[in-house]
Amino acid sequence: MSPTTESVPPPGTDPGRGQMRMRGGLRRVMPPATILIAVGVLWQLANTSFGVPDYILPSLTDIWTSASERWADTFSSATRVTLQEVLIGFGLAIAVGVTIALALHLSEALRTAIMPLLIGSQAVPIVVIAPVLAIIFGYTLMPKVIVVALICFFSIVVNTMHGLSSVDPELIKVMRTLDASRWAILRRVEIPAALPSFFTGLRISATYASVGAVFGEFSGSLDGLGYVMIQATSQLQTDMVFVAIFILTFMSISLFVTVSIVERFVCPWARKEERR
Repeated sequence: MSPTTESVPPPGTDPGRGQMRMRGGLRRVMPPATILIAVGVLWQLANTSFGVPDYILPSLTDIWTSASERWADTFSSATRVTLQEVLIGFGLAIAVGVTIALALHLSEALRTAIMPLLIGSQAVPIVVIAPVLAIIFGYTLMPKVIVVALICFFSIVVNTMHGLSSVDPELIKVMRTLDASRWAILRRVEIPAALPSFFTGLRISATYASVGAVFGEFSGSLDGLGYVMIQATSQLQTDMVFVAIFILTFMSISLFVTVSIVERFVCPWARKEERR
């Protein structure tokens, strides 16, 4: 009798790894999904069973109806405008934040002179700056982009500086023994080491970017989700306000997830270190 042959998985593959990942994903998703479902049920009951007025708490079905009926003529263009403000402002915050962080890291004199001013700038409420920017630039895209950048850039600066300054000193000593220049040390050691902290700052900023866009639109705009919310509030159309809120929430979550995905590709070693 010839011996029975068994199917052997290809080298480097683990048949149970996919199932383990799926189970781990379900364990992460199920708790927040359960809470959301419970909140949705209580929300619907509060409106239908307890007689809460629609102008205070509209039902989820009314919100969905408003979103579907007004998407083409209202929410589509408003979402596009706000998303444009968020993406441009977020990109500007990254460019300015990284530039400032590198400059302060490389120059102690600049760090001593500018860092207190950056900290003090965060004490000025954005809601005060936004109307001034609207007066200067008018009802254009520029004031909203600046507001988004002002809200987002500080966490990028602080986290990037922390990453640049937290490099193992032994690595820098090794580079110096190899006669590496300051630029070589920055490019080969400090910047790669700072990437996890940099992406941490990006994730924090991603959650606030849409808030900055709405602040700017509240101060003066002709379109956008903030403009829709102002118009709907004055007419007690609370369902439209909640539609705008849900879109902004989805926008923030999507930007956060996008940053996390990019981080996995740019610095995969950071994720491996977190698992240890």
